[in-house]
Amino acid sequence: MKSVKALLITLVMILGASAMPAQAQFKFGPRVGLTVNDLHFNKDVVNSDNQTGWTAGFTGEFTVPVIGISADLSAMYVRRNSKFMENNASAKDNRDYIEIPLNIKYKFGLPVISKFVVPYVGVGPSVSFLTSRRHIENAFKNKSVDWALNFGFGVQLFSHVDLNARYGLGLTKAITTFSDAEKAGIEGKNRYWTISLGYYF
Repeated sequence: MKSVKALLITLVMILGASAMPAQAQFKFGPRVGLTVNDLHFNKDVVNSDNQTGWTAGFTGEFTVPVIGISADLSAMYVRRNSKFMENNASAKDNRDYIEIPLNIKYKFGLPVISKFVVPYVGVGPSVSFLTSRRHIENAFKNKSVDWALNFGFGVQLFSHVDLNARYGLGLTKAITTFSDAEKAGIEGKNRYWTISLGYYF
């Protein structure tokens, strides 16, 4: 994970250095949305289903004028729900996180409509800190920190409303098992979609 942390620090430093001479614009505001979580396992003995959760928090966006490069950094409270089957028994896991995603975005400056609609694509790392219980019915335990890589797209309307969708690819194991089940090699990673709506002041 040292390489991920180094990438995060490097991206922030580059953006900060490039933004100063360009008089970067800063916007800040609330964000709410829905999450669809699929907890992936590396063994066929456990099957999981997509479950819907929610997220809410705040986002700050830095934009470098002219070149179309921007970045947003968020602090979000996230509820991720999971339901899975093991040996014909159903189990549920509701996990709460504080998620901090950083997204580097490219905005497409389209003639005429850019004053009203600006589409963009983005990518960046995300770290989530578990705030809910650590154990699941004596079968699984949640890890306290979860790293992911986000890929997304969105659109900004009238420079204030931001609608986006991003896919989170889990880089670390969000769930592991207790010793008796670890013999089967069952370990879980998060895969999730987040659809959110924000407003920048």
